[in-house]
Amino acid sequence: MEKKSRAQQVAEQLYSRIVVEKGLRPGEKLPNEVDLAGELGVSRATLREAIRTLAAQGVLEVRRGKGTFVSETVEEMDDFGFSSLERIRGQLRDLFELRSIFEPRAAALACRRATEEELADILACGREVERCIRAGEDRARADRAFHAAIVRGTHNEFLVRLLPLIDQAVSAALTAGEHQQQLAEDTCRDHALLMEFFRKRDGEGAGYAMAIHMRHSMDVMGLEV
Repeated sequence: MEKKSRAQQVAEQLYSRIVVEKGLRPGEKLPNEVDLAGELGVSRATLREAIRTLAAQGVLEVRRGKGTFVSETVEEMDDFGFSSLERIRGQLRDLFELRSIFEPRAAALACRRATEEELADILACGREVERCIRAGEDRARADRAFHAAIVRGTHNEFLVRLLPLIDQAVSAALTAGEHQQQLAEDTCRDHALLMEFFRKRDGEGAGYAMAIHMRHSMDVMGLEV
């Protein structure tokens, strides 16, 4: 069995305190980061990772400039162990498995079918992802826009209908993952290769580059296929 990270253990502690022990009520604000990290005996970075996991699960709600609060709907949750986190991991695996099937083909089609304007949009979105990573900014919106631009460039109605799944997978990876720095580095490198194939309108190369990107992401997040 895979050993749980410290962040996963902290997430379980907080989950138990909120859902099982009812130690924090719906809508209640968590103690400040310094105090809570000290109480749990972990670093602030580990605590932030645990909070991101619980926010993705819907247990916590992070309000910018105000703090972290227990979700108003937390009382509706059942607790039969901490299986919900494992379910999220399974869903993330399934989402990336699906992406690895259709996104390489989408990249290949977009290389051949995208208009010049659509190609320019793909490249501009790719540059924005890199800018966000280099600046240390949240790249979720830019990353979603990049992949959406590629799918739109396929001119395939049914691939476009899969865009919500891409959005969900990107968002989940950027909130539930424990290796954000490695994911960011891989994204910069993989996107650079992908964009080079787009500039050349090399469909085969773009498909190959996208497949590599999906594989790197799954490997870093430990998502077995």
